[in-house]
Amino acid sequence: MPEIVFAERAGVGADGHPRPTEDHVVVLDNAVLLLDGATSSDPSLPPGGWYAERLARRLADDLRTTPEADLTDVLTTAIAVVTAENELRPQRSPSSTVAAVRWLDDRVDALVLADSPVIGFGGFGTDGVDVVSDDRLAGLRRRGMLQTGADVRRRRNAHDGFWVAEAVPGAAAHAVKRSWRRADVDAVLLASDGVSIGVDQYRLFDWGEALATTRADGPDAVLDAVRTAEKQDPDGERWPRPKRHDDQALVLVDFAACSRV
Repeated sequence: MPEIVFAERAGVGADGHPRPTEDHVVVLDNAVLLLDGATSSDPSLPPGGWYAERLARRLADDLRTTPEADLTDVLTTAIAVVTAENELRPQRSPSSTVAAVRWLDDRVDALVLADSPVIGFGGFGTDGVDVVSDDRLAGLRRRGMLQTGADVRRRRNAHDGFWVAEAVPGAAAHAVKRSWRRADVDAVLLASDGVSIGVDQYRLFDWGEALATTRADGPDAVLDAVRTAEKQDPDGERWPRPKRHDDQALVLVDFAACSRV
């Protein structure tokens, strides 16, 4: 069994006031889930954290029942069930990212839907690092195509937009997936965008350095580094962002831990 450690920290709302985290981490016997509920500006809708918690619970239940099932199929079913149980409608539903890692005797599987990446370390990828990321949302932001709430709704779960867990079960088919030979995997990180921003935008460290810090000082040390940078840029002048501090979640699944003991 790999060693698993994680840290979570609430951010602030778009109004700058504290509120509960909308990130959810679930650790199972052979899998880890990380979901990041999207903050909604529509008070008539349930919050993203409400949706992420329900979807995470359903995913966990299904993976406990069928631990070797195809991850796309499991996610498709979970979205459909949560949609039906709560009478959710496309474009009028809260949404969430999904990052999942599942290990079997011969392989490790990863699935990413929207912007919560999974990073594999071991005998594969470039320099032993394989970043499993869904860059469609970031690409739209860079091109200025998500300026308003209406822009986001129009491009959510659309072929000219981005894909996310919401009230469209078919979105699961657009997830980014990877499978590695288990013997090749040293460790895996799962991160919400409140952590990955430290790599992708702030350039505070790369993923190899994030792994080393997590192993040496715990995942909270990585969260601290991101928060420290944000406190030094409170108004978003250096790093424009919608919220001063986003929710943060970071999970390390360390397959090499036993060999280091």
